[in-house]
Amino acid sequence: MKKKVLPYRDPFGYPIWAKRTVIFWFGMITWYRCNRINKLVVLGGEHLKALPDQNVLFVSNHQTYFMDVASMYLVFSHAKHRIYDRADRFWPFVNPKINLFFIAAKETMKSGLLPRALALAGSVSIKRTWREAGKSVSRNVDPRDLENIKKAIQNGWVITFPQGTTKPYVPGRRGTAHIIKQLNPVVVPVVIDGYRRAFDKKGLRTKKRGSELRMRFKEPMTFSPDASPQEVLDEIMDAIEQSPMHQGIRTLEPTNRPANA
Repeated sequence: MKKKVLPYRDPFGYPIWAKRTVIFWFGMITWYRCNRINKLVVLGGEHLKALPDQNVLFVSNHQTYFMDVASMYLVFSHAKHRIYDRADRFWPFVNPKINLFFIAAKETMKSGLLPRALALAGSVSIKRTWREAGKSVSRNVDPRDLENIKKAIQNGWVITFPQGTTKPYVPGRRGTAHIIKQLNPVVVPVVIDGYRRAFDKKGLRTKKRGSELRMRFKEPMTFSPDASPQEVLDEIMDAIEQSPMHQGIRTLEPTNRPANA
C-alpha cells in the first residue's frame, strides 16, 4: 500500500508547521476566552457530521473582527475529532483542522503584528471594492482575489462574512453569491450571538466576562439553478438572520425553520 505523503505547505505556500503553531497558540487563548472567561454554546453541530473535507463554504453574520473566526477554528477542530456538540476541550488544537480558511479584508490583516500572525492560520486576504481606510471607494474586483478564494474552497472549508462588516443588518455583497454560482460548494449558514456583548469591535479586548456566546449551524442550503446572484444572496441573508425581516428580533434559540426557506 502506497504511503500517504503529507504536504509541507498549504495551497497558498504557507509552511504547515507555521500554520499549526499559530493555530495552537491562538487556539489556546481562544479556548480560555470561550470556556473560562465566557461560555461558548454550540448548536446544530450535527450538520457538520456529513460534510465533505473540501468544497464547503460557511456563511455567517459578523460581530467582531477576530473572535468570530477564532472560535470557529475551535469548533471545527473539535469537529475534526468527531466532537460536534461542544467546544470545551483544548487538546483538539494539538491536531487541528488545517485545511480551514477565512476570507478577510487585506487592510485588516495588515493592520498590526497580531493580525499578520493570525493570517498564517488561513487568511484569504482580499481588497475590499467598496471601502478602504474608513473611506468609501469604488473599484473592480481583483481577479487574483477570486482565484485565491476558489483555491481555498477547492482545498478545504472556507469561512466568509457576506456583509463584510460587523454592523448588524447591513446588506450583503453579491460576491459571495457569484462564488456560489460558479463553484457550487456546500453552503452552511452560521448564526453567532453574544460576541458583540462580550468583546470589543476587534475581538481582542474583553468587555463583559461571563457572557454566553452562541454559534448555531443550520442545515446546508440548496439553491435553484435558475436563481440569480441577488436571489442567492437574499436567501443567504435570511439564513444568517440578517435580512430586514429579522431586524429587531432576537433569535438565540434554534428553530425548525429550514435555512433556505
